[in-house]
Amino acid sequence: SFYTRRCITEDLSWSLVTVPPLTELCLQHIAHNFEKNPILNDLLPEHQKKVVERLSTSLPLTVTANTVSHEEYWKRCCMERWQVCDVSNYGDSWKRMFFERHLENILKFFIPNTTDPEQVLELIPLCKGYVRKLEINQFLPPLQVDPKEEGHDLSDAEDEAETGEVYKHHYNLKELITSLPHLEELHLIYDVKSCGMNFEWNLFNFTELDCSNLASAMKMCRNLKVFKLTRSKVDDDKIKLLARNLQHHPCLLELDLSHNLIRDHGAQALGKLISHSRLVTLNLCNNQICHLGAQALAQGLAESSTLTSLNLRLNFVEDKGGEAIGRALLTNTSLKCLHLGSNNLSEPTAAVFSQVLAQNTSLTSINFSCNHLGLDGGKQLLAGLANNKTLTELDLRHAEVEQETDFLIHEIVWANREAVRLASLQHPSTEPL
Repeated sequence: SFYTRRCITEDLSWSLVTVPPLTELCLQHIAHNFEKNPILNDLLPEHQKKVVERLSTSLPLTVTANTVSHEEYWKRCCMERWQVCDVSNYGDSWKRMFFERHLENILKFFIPNTTDPEQVLELIPLCKGYVRKLEINQFLPPLQVDPKEEGHDLSDAEDEAETGEVYKHHYNLKELITSLPHLEELHLIYDVKSCGMNFEWNLFNFTELDCSNLASAMKMCRNLKVFKLTRSKVDDDKIKLLARNLQHHPCLLELDLSHNLIRDHGAQALGKLISHSRLVTLNLCNNQICHLGAQALAQGLAESSTLTSLNLRLNFVEDKGGEAIGRALLTNTSLKCLHLGSNNLSEPTAAVFSQVLAQNTSLTSINFSCNHLGLDGGKQLLAGLANNKTLTELDLRHAEVEQETDFLIHEIVWANREAVRLASLQHPSTEPL
């Protein structure tokens, strides 16, 4: 024992730690050489896990994309790259989050005629199995070429405008999005963030060529369920082209065109789309639709059997438009939510909706806020609600309705809501309205 103690005190390099097992050494070697030889799927699950834990997040995507499916690895990739990572927005898949956000970043900073298109196209075989939703809130225009350098004599302002149009079209999404078989949601805003001192209004144009490319791409995206094109100055001509290409689309359920420049002709094309598609939700908030457009949408509503939500907030439909929509709802049995806030509506619209509330049994929510329904309009709605059991939300804020009337309406609507809640507690399997 004395000899042993002397050995320990004298031999400083002596250790009780044993040599690592051969398996461990092999796994270390596999992780170290993964880029040259990505062996993973042939290993046992517990060995795969050990290799993945040692893999660097800076490995090329060509190596990891279709080899590594372990969520822990992609979680590390996401956390190291982005400060905010809410995986619940990506179907609780870290791998999906990584590829969607990686692709979005490339598209947001793509400069036509400057960025190599291969940057996007080479990603397709790597990400096509995982991308389900794309949200692109910026499209950069091509770099402005000085016409003087090109040798043009642009004395005529019209020539200048035409040249400007050529220089302002954006990245064509067609080849990319038609190659993503699982793409279900597409949110686009043709905008430029942080343009600083280089601000020009025409930087923000969604051009005719952009629209034409997008329309033909949409037609080919057969699995697309949600399409949002907002804050992009989309006008009637462009909406007509898009609506024509979206008719009879097999999957499209939600269309959001809010905060654009859609007028009556565009609304007429959308009225036709409502009756020739499976659309469930249509958002036209903050456009320039007047009574003719509203009448066309009402016609579509009268023929539609699928639309459950229509948002026309912040338009100019007025009573002629409001009455037409009301009359359509005397026969329509699919619509559940209607937003007519801020549309300059008054008593005649309330009169028609009094009849709607007395007959319609599918509407659950109506918003009349910021209109001029007045004392008589409020009383008409109250009378219509007398026997209504389905409406659970009626927004009359700033609608100039008498306080007492508003209180009585609120009582009826609240009682309906409570009845629906109790019914859902008794029958939890059935969805609440």
